[in-house]
Amino acid sequence: MDEAEDQHVCVQMVMASIKIECVVKGKYSVAESPVWEERDGTLLYVDASEQNVYRWNPTNNQVMKVHLDAPVGSVVPRNSGNYVLAIGKKFAFLDWEEKMVTDITEVDSDKPNVTFNDGKADPAGRFLAGTMAMETSSGEFEMHQGSLYALQTDHSVVKHFNQVDVSNGLDWSPDHKIFYYIDSLSFTVDAFDYDLQSGEISNRRVVYKLERDECIPDGQCIDREGKLWVACYNGGRVLRIDPETGKRIQMVKLPVSKTTSCCFGGKDYSDLYITSATKRMDQESLQREPLAGGIFKITGLGVKGIPPHSFMG
Repeated sequence: MDEAEDQHVCVQMVMASIKIECVVKGKYSVAESPVWEERDGTLLYVDASEQNVYRWNPTNNQVMKVHLDAPVGSVVPRNSGNYVLAIGKKFAFLDWEEKMVTDITEVDSDKPNVTFNDGKADPAGRFLAGTMAMETSSGEFEMHQGSLYALQTDHSVVKHFNQVDVSNGLDWSPDHKIFYYIDSLSFTVDAFDYDLQSGEISNRRVVYKLERDECIPDGQCIDREGKLWVACYNGGRVLRIDPETGKRIQMVKLPVSKTTSCCFGGKDYSDLYITSATKRMDQESLQREPLAGGIFKITGLGVKGIPPHSFMG
């Protein structure tokens, strides 16, 4: 057996061990921002369009939700309990049991058509989230209207940069020195140098440019080996990318096209959870993809993720 054949056999063996399971058949409009809650063994996520925050318990398969009064782009656990939201144009606290939202601060007050999208807590406990223009009824939106913000632990807000089209996936390298970020319509995954103490970012560069069939980069997460997992909207797949070489090293296709985001979870963070959407799918497309809008679990990848960080304020 020559080297090429040997590599092909190895790839087949890896793929054969991978299992894809739809664990929540939710038909969500736009499920996003998945976060594993280690304390309770639950998966936290949002449906931006339906204005809901959800918690799914795999032990009893129960899904709980809190309905909100504005589109919710992302949610992260708060170190002292409960959650922090990027909702509408505001950062806010969510008391789950009381179903009560308490506003912290508003951004982009001069832009009435802007709303928050994806966000995540950094290793120092800040909450970074970005904005985008809201879609029109025809699915179009104004470009360059978004920005990337950080909610500091003292509840002040830092604006990192603007001119963003669709602010999306974000995560940090295992050594916390690099910040990875996606502005979806640039069709790239970018990296910044990250100063964890100050929260400052610098030296933006492209680490991966998506190919045409990979479609639109959406949410992302990182594994313990420092490789990125990127969900491809309209691409029906997640990519594993080596940010140091700029190469795609693995691809897993899903039975739905609108894959939106991903996170590692489970007891040892070896399960990869994928959210998906049904927004703007016609009846024919929905019949062709009966699991569209569901939450998926991928096992057998052979890698583990990093436990998520909480907001420390």
